Amino acid sequence: MSALSPKTNRVLLGNPDRSPGVMDNDMKPSWIFLLCLSLLVIPGTATGDEMLTIGDVFPSFDLQAHDDSVVSSSDLKGSVYLVYFYPKADTPGCTKEACALRDAWSDLKDAEILVFGVSYDTPRSNRAFAEKFSLPFLLLSDSDKALAKSVGADRFLIPVPKRISYLIGADGKILKGYPSVSPSSHAEDVLKDFESLTNP
Repeated sequence: MSALSPKTNRVLLGNPDRSPGVMDNDMKPSWIFLLCLSLLVIPGTATGDEMLTIGDVFPSFDLQAHDDSVVSSSDLKGSVYLVYFYPKADTPGCTKEACALRDAWSDLKDAEILVFGVSYDTPRSNRAFAEKFSLPFLLLSDSDKALAKSVGADRFLIPVPKRISYLIGADGKILKGYPSVSPSSHAEDVLKDFESLTNP
């Protein structure tokens, strides 16, 4: 059997000259790599990548609104509603989207479409946002990210949700999903889509 080099012995057996508990420099990169890999493959870790599709039942939820009420999906049975996820209250894109929905509120009411904004913000932050821009709909706090993760709105290692939306029918099933949202035209897009869905 051929003799192993001193460096190979150190890698396989550790360096006998080092103090106990001190890792060899040769071994550090492999341990760091394995640690990083284990973080990526922990069972049950949700990345929130997959959006639901048309016809899927929208997950149940109970979320605190900015007015301190609790909005439950069970109370929305029989109603058509839009759930739109926004990254952060009172930021440029989110303000533009919320104000566009506010400005279309009369048309949304005529179409009998309820609107709920969802973010990871606290109810207090959402309340300040709603009051500042006179938003006529409720903003919900998904602080534990449970709803976002279940509908593909969560972003791995990024502390804000994606800007996506779902239009949900009276039967609780998804009528339309919006994986890419234009903040300024989203309200108009939703109204047009609902019209085409109800009057094909």
